[in-house]
Amino acid sequence: MRDMLLSLVVIGAVAAGIYVFAIPHDDSKNPLKTVDYRVELITARRAAPYPVAAPEPGRLPKGWRATSVTYGPETSSRPQGDTAWHLGFLTAEEEYVAVEQSNAKTGPYVAEVTQRAKKTDRAQRIDGKEWVRYKGDKYNALVHTEPGVTTVVTGTASFGQLTEMASALTAKKG
Repeated sequence: MRDMLLSLVVIGAVAAGIYVFAIPHDDSKNPLKTVDYRVELITARRAAPYPVAAPEPGRLPKGWRATSVTYGPETSSRPQGDTAWHLGFLTAEEEYVAVEQSNAKTGPYVAEVTQRAKKTDRAQRIDGKEWVRYKGDKYNALVHTEPGVTTVVTGTASFGQLTEMASALTAKKG
């Protein structure tokens, strides 16, 4: 019986050591990992039927970090042949900003990526392009349309931060 109790004490001590020293316990750190989107951007720019937009290095405010990136063909909400580019960021204030692009039909696509934000009568010029403001319960957005592509800068961030992202974008093909 004595040996069994000593074994339990040793096992408990090892388990406690692992718990204290090997398992991270800092809840103040954000669990979202920063992603490097360069490879996906190069791939999307080669494959997409439109110039793919992404922020130029050094043009976003300090503390912004990319957290998600995808490029691909149609999903259940997009018809065959349509593609979509997504690049998500967190600002230094932990607000979400995403760049969304697609050659899908503008109305349904904008509704999908903006969480059903509504078009306002306000527009603004950013680097010579007209961006229409959308306001929603969850997301706000700036939307720019050209033949064959809709670009949406959307998220929980303020219109000022959305404008910062839109002004940092460069659209390139191939």
